[in-house]
Amino acid sequence: MLKHRNFLFLQGHPSLFAKRLARELERRGHRALHINFCAGDLLFWRGRKTFSYRGKPAAWPGYLRDFITQHAITDMLYYGDRTPYHIAAAKLARRLGINAYAYEFGYLRPDWLTLEKGGMGAWSHFPNDPEQIRQIAQLCPKPDMKIRFPYTKGQEIFHEVTYNLTTFFTPFLYPFYDSGRYYNVLVEYISGIPGLFLEKRNDRKARALIRQIISEKDGKFFVFPLQLQSDYQLRCNTWFTHQREAMEMVLASFAAHAAPDSRLIFKQHPLDNGWEGWPRIIHRLTAKYDVARRVDFIIGGDLDRLLRHARGCVTINSTVGMHALVTGCPVKPLGAAIYDVPRLCHQGGLDTFWTEPEKPDPALVADFVRALAGTIQIKGNFFTPEGQKSAIKIMAGRLENQTVNGFGAFVDPPPRLARLQAQKQARINDKA
Repeated sequence: MLKHRNFLFLQGHPSLFAKRLARELERRGHRALHINFCAGDLLFWRGRKTFSYRGKPAAWPGYLRDFITQHAITDMLYYGDRTPYHIAAAKLARRLGINAYAYEFGYLRPDWLTLEKGGMGAWSHFPNDPEQIRQIAQLCPKPDMKIRFPYTKGQEIFHEVTYNLTTFFTPFLYPFYDSGRYYNVLVEYISGIPGLFLEKRNDRKARALIRQIISEKDGKFFVFPLQLQSDYQLRCNTWFTHQREAMEMVLASFAAHAAPDSRLIFKQHPLDNGWEGWPRIIHRLTAKYDVARRVDFIIGGDLDRLLRHARGCVTINSTVGMHALVTGCPVKPLGAAIYDVPRLCHQGGLDTFWTEPEKPDPALVADFVRALAGTIQIKGNFFTPEGQKSAIKIMAGRLENQTVNGFGAFVDPPPRLARLQAQKQARINDKA
């Protein structure tokens, strides 16, 4: 193991987290370099000497290869593994035999971050075999599941908006930058303004509906938590080209196979900008499948309460699936999800989920959470000084000692990737 390591930071979370992590690694005697891709990067790394890549995306792999050689890079670190620049970086790292680490919000939100070697989601090397998970859990300490580092929705929005608007209004600084964003920044933010004014009213309506449904249909309703259409987990870790395809598949199955007295509740993601018009899409689809009186749509409300009383949770690959498992709620993932494990999630088809949902094994859920927390989860957050301090200390230690991914039971190749690739190929074949 090298005592001195040269870390290269690529795009990071829109906050000061990455810069402070780099400072901690330097304090421990390592070297930390950073490449800017846009003005947002430059803003959050201000005060440090950094490099800037202003070339075209096609030339990025060659630039990166030369940079790694010139600076003797041993490790690369980036926020999110499916952005255009990071996909190329991960491929190059494998060819050159250097470490590539991705970090993100935690699977065990809200008080955790994720740090994985090799990738996340379908590209995660975390095992999906119950016995391997149990063996890893036995080596891990009991996790601290108490929320110790809370942060607000406003803090999250502020950092995101600052980063993206800084980049949007200064394109001349990085003229060839490819953000890989799903929406135009101004369209995304302006379309979200009405929802901010209606937030309290929507939340009151959602809570009232939740109370009513629980009192009338306790244990006879299902929840479908929607994801952000712009989320890379949705765009890269599923075989759907748009979330409405998943919604239609679920509604068609629900109409044909669910009990006549059961209900289905769609819940909008709390950061959704409203641009997609989910209520309109749901209205059209429920009319098509004649289930309008059995389907509801809410914005806000207590998700944990819903999950505790629901008969099941259908999700594409949202981290809500993890929360559902912890509450004992059966889960049916439609895309690649790290928690899609036998004895945790429903392994049968979607059609069988409405009548015979497989309940999660409580012992395996506990082992799964313990194994995650002890290997690829880090206690802390990106936003608050206390949360950053906690996460940076742990993350720097794992990076320094090369103990990211923890113990030796991690699987290669990624155990979920082949299934996702087969699903995508089947989709292509169906369209041909």
